[in-house]
Amino acid sequence: MTAILEVEGISRSFGGVRAVDGVTLQLLPGEIVGLIGPNGAGKTTLVNLMTGVLRPSSGVVRFSGRDVTRQKPHQASQRGIARTFQIVQPFPEMTVLENVAAGALFAAKAPTIAAAKAQARRHIDFAGLGALAEQRASALTLPDRKRLELAKSIAMNPRVLLLDEVNAGLNSGEIDSALDLIRRISAQGVTILIIEHLMKVVFSLSHRILVLHHGALISEGTPDAVARDERVIEAYLGTRFAERQRRTGHG
Repeated sequence: MTAILEVEGISRSFGGVRAVDGVTLQLLPGEIVGLIGPNGAGKTTLVNLMTGVLRPSSGVVRFSGRDVTRQKPHQASQRGIARTFQIVQPFPEMTVLENVAAGALFAAKAPTIAAAKAQARRHIDFAGLGALAEQRASALTLPDRKRLELAKSIAMNPRVLLLDEVNAGLNSGEIDSALDLIRRISAQGVTILIIEHLMKVVFSLSHRILVLHHGALISEGTPDAVARDERVIEAYLGTRFAERQRRTGHG
């Protein structure tokens, strides 16, 4: 199967610090891939390189086989690469409907504002925010702001969706609801890369897992394979979690 998004030998340095160090990876159509690693491992920097927020010091980014290394963020979104941010950033004085319509209008290129709003209503309903469509984003709870972030992203009609700690700050029930929404997005054929610190979440959700440490990709494979990788256990998971994964049959 041909990769939809790939990076080859990508690196980024900040002064003397190599935040991302020669990473090569591929995302295949329709899969959910977890990206894990300690704080400061380079996960968000890698996503920023994929989406044009940052330029790599070296290496290549390809989307559908095309070199997009020098793309800007708006070009990435118009091509079908959407992302969420670790700190949710809705337009606070705009309504839920207006926030989502903006994605449909400027990234998915809806022909009119009316068409963008019609598309937005479908995405809002899909995300479970239909009753809040006319509410200002600033008045939403954190879980609803997270849902709004996802609704804004899918309004861009993405082929690839990059999620940066979308479950941060949520309780267990809210996380279960968020995971259901992510799985439903994936079922529509969207490729998903998720940065996540909650290991139960990433191991239950992902088809494959990538592990970054000091900017380098130290492991990749199925959840089972990654949970058994001694380099990953030492660098990040710890023996207790790895053993629990083996006992429960999820890793």
